[in-house]
Amino acid sequence: MLCDRVTASKFDVVCYLKAPELITTFDEHRVSPNFKFGVLCQKDRQLTEEDILGNNEESEEFKEFLSILGETVQLQGFTGFRGGLDVCHGQTGSEAVYTSFHGREIMFHVATKLPYTEGDPQQLQRKRHIGNDIVALVCQEGQTPFLSDVIKSHFLHCFIVVRRIQRQEETGGAGYQVSVTAREDVPPFGPVLPDPPVFTDFREFLLAKLINAEISCYKAEQFSRLELRTRSSLLENLQAELFTRSQCMMGDQSLIAVPTSEGLRGPSEGSGGFIENFKVNVCISLKYLHV
Repeated sequence: MLCDRVTASKFDVVCYLKAPELITTFDEHRVSPNFKFGVLCQKDRQLTEEDILGNNEESEEFKEFLSILGETVQLQGFTGFRGGLDVCHGQTGSEAVYTSFHGREIMFHVATKLPYTEGDPQQLQRKRHIGNDIVALVCQEGQTPFLSDVIKSHFLHCFIVVRRIQRQEETGGAGYQVSVTAREDVPPFGPVLPDPPVFTDFREFLLAKLINAEISCYKAEQFSRLELRTRSSLLENLQAELFTRSQCMMGDQSLIAVPTSEGLRGPSEGSGGFIENFKVNVCISLKYLHV
């Protein structure tokens, strides 16, 4: 039975034995096991991009926040997910913050750990990485509000803002207040912020919120258009791949040398085709049966 919403006007028989693997590869193309996020530190009375990207000193409060996100790793020779950072020549700094979360690798582009360029108010070395992230964390030190349009970027669609606060006397200790701002076309994403949005232990919540934020941002207009074009191109390649290899399986000699589509690797086939080889084997078996 065919789904009523299928509008295809033509169907091809697929008899390639590895077809399920190619289809699975296509279906999982958009699923990334790794993520990269920007991390900014906003000190008191900092209202401009230049001020925020120009921070070099890491306070004890900021260092404690980074330790919640993950571990500080040396980039030289690092073998995990590097998130576009240089692990050979030190061109993107000497260290970064990295973690794994439920099987996903996460690299944080911490602004204060990226190279600082004297005489460059825009700090393009830092902006090049953080401005190409989709989601960024902002760690606030002080009461100055963060305005999302301060950081100019075509890619950044969501900011998760964290500020350390002193909790009420009856509970004691310090906590973290979390707020989220995203572009209008980014759909809502979980986990939902509690009311009030204050945490003492929020690592699991924060990492889940970051990952879901990026996944949700891909549904925004800018990224959904890019994804549609990419997915359409991959689907066309998949259809051509399956058709050609199915013809080879049927023994079409004109299609023996089959170029494999980029990103959809398949095993090489014998020169005679599966069906032709099967016919030959049947004939040989029948010949011996009649002897």
